[in-house]
Amino acid sequence: MTSVRIAVAGAGLIGQRHIEESDASPSASVAAIVDPFPAAAEIAEKFSVPLYSSLAELFEKDKPDGVILATPNQLHVAGGLACVAAGVPLIVEKPIGDSVEAATQLVEAGEAAGVAVLTGHHRNYSPIMSTAREILQSGALGSVVAVVGTALFYKPDDYFEVGGGWRRQAGGGPILLNLIHEVNNLLSLVGDIVRVQAVTSNATRHFELEDTAAMVFTFASGALGTFLLSDTGASPRSWEQTSQENKSYASYPDEDWYHIAGTTGSLSIPTMRLKVYCGALGALPYETSTASVDRSDPLAYQIEHFAAVIRGEATPISSGRDGLKTLIVVDAVIQAARSGRRVEIAG
Repeated sequence: MTSVRIAVAGAGLIGQRHIEESDASPSASVAAIVDPFPAAAEIAEKFSVPLYSSLAELFEKDKPDGVILATPNQLHVAGGLACVAAGVPLIVEKPIGDSVEAATQLVEAGEAAGVAVLTGHHRNYSPIMSTAREILQSGALGSVVAVVGTALFYKPDDYFEVGGGWRRQAGGGPILLNLIHEVNNLLSLVGDIVRVQAVTSNATRHFELEDTAAMVFTFASGALGTFLLSDTGASPRSWEQTSQENKSYASYPDEDWYHIAGTTGSLSIPTMRLKVYCGALGALPYETSTASVDRSDPLAYQIEHFAAVIRGEATPISSGRDGLKTLIVVDAVIQAARSGRRVEIAG
């Protein structure tokens, strides 16, 4: 198996995680770091790799086998187009673009050039999500009728100072940075979303962007879902604090972030508590069990998959098209919150 050389653009929080996982991978190595900020020099020195201030400078001097774009949202499409023009496969951190129009341009450019464009929805590689999908596909819950989801956590003040404070500006709020992961999960578990209603608030931090949002989703199957999102809530009901996958977070294994109810049973995630009717529908008690899952970090699996895509051994699990589909739903959330009206999503 050939090891691939991966350059990481953006040495912030998530960029450093990609650098660490690429360095630890048996299938990949870190070829370079691309970041204009002085702090990146220390990271490049730590991993003994060259540092470039821009992708243009990187491609002028080297052509890695792949690039991971972990730059601020507004730079994703420009960086992605530069990689496509250089003929280099890439993972674009979510969201794939800061607008549907720009993201569509990137996806279409990649397809036209035959360059693999992946979206960094790393939870697609999570064993927890894989197990949840298997349970749903088995029919154990019957037909899904309702989903309740939460992403409630608190971001410290210094989080908003990274990269010149772009996370305090429009497009840097939890809808584009955090909800987009949840929407991707819901699409994977329950299917297409066809209608969105939403309200947002910035009453806590008073930034120009939201800190809290509440949503109602209508799925193509007829199932309904509610979702609460806040990055200013003192609550551990979020993926990172409950999944036990990322060991850098304090763990609260008794909490759930999704509860999916079907006609014959329900599943809570990530505790994986499954309750199904023992006999006739509506007749108690439930038969209760807990599904066993591997709680390894999906970022490592994402790197292995990216290496396989680069070598031509696999097709993208989370493609640019998948990222675009997710962004379209999130954009509908933003539109619904601004207008106060429900937004229909074209099939």
